[in-house]
Amino acid sequence: MRSVRIPPRPSLLIDLQRELAERDPSPRRIARIIANDVGISGALLKLANSPFYGAARKAKSVEQGINFLGVSQCSALITGMLARQAVEAEGVSLNEFWDVSAKRARALVFTSRKLRIAPPDIAHTFGLFCDIGVPLLMNRFADYAATHAAASHDAGQCFTAVEDARHDTNHAAIGCLLARNWGLSADVSWAILLHHDYRVLDDPATDDAIRSLVALCLLAEKAIQTYHGNSNSLEWDKGGARACQHLGLTAEETEELLDELHEMFGTDH
Repeated sequence: MRSVRIPPRPSLLIDLQRELAERDPSPRRIARIIANDVGISGALLKLANSPFYGAARKAKSVEQGINFLGVSQCSALITGMLARQAVEAEGVSLNEFWDVSAKRARALVFTSRKLRIAPPDIAHTFGLFCDIGVPLLMNRFADYAATHAAASHDAGQCFTAVEDARHDTNHAAIGCLLARNWGLSADVSWAILLHHDYRVLDDPATDDAIRSLVALCLLAEKAIQTYHGNSNSLEWDKGGARACQHLGLTAEETEELLDELHEMFGTDH
C-alpha cells in the first residue's frame, strides 16, 4: 500500500477547504480562489448553467454560478475537477473511467435527493471518488488491468478480495487513503473503503449514513450497467437485495428508480 503513489492534495483544494471551514463561507472569496484556474472556472460556470442543476436564469460570472449552485455543491464539483486533473494512468486513456464516475455521481445526487437520505454534495463526492483507487493501482502494477477484469467477472468473491489476493491491497483502500489525504469528509472516506463490502448493509454498528451511500452506489452501478447494455450486474447480484432492504425500497420502486436513472443518463449528451 505504501508503494502506491497518492497525488498530494492540490493547493487550490486546501484554500477552498479553509474558506469552507469559515462560519460564513463567501461565494466571492471562493470565486477568487478558483479564478487563477481558467479551466475550473469555465467548467463550473458551464455546470451552473446546465439543465441538470435547474438554473432558471443564466449565471454570467463564476461568483453568480456559485450562488446558484450553493457553496456545498460547488465545493463538491470543484473537488471532482481537481481529481480529474491530478489523477492519470500511464499509457491509458481514462475518458471511460471519468464518464462512468460522472454518471455514478449524478445518479447518487439524484437518488439521495429523491430518497432524502444523504446530503447531495456528500453523495456527489463519494460517487466521483469511490473508484479513484483504480487508476492509481494501474500506475503501480503493470498487470492490474487483468486483476480488475478478473474481479469484475468473479460472481463469488468480493471484488476487493480478488485485488487483495493478487496485490496485497485494493482500490477501495487506496481510494480511502486519497480521500483522507485530501481532507474529504469521514463519511466519504469510510464509504469508499466499504463500498464493496455489502455485509455492512446489515450491520447496525456501521454508521447509517455510510451504509446508505454504499446502498445508493449499488443502485447507481446497476443503472450504469443497464444503460451500457449489460442486463446482468454481478455487484447487484451480490448486494442488491441488501441495498433495497436498507433503503426500504420495494421491487417496483427499485425498477422505477432504475428507469428514471436510465432516462437521466440518456439526456447527458
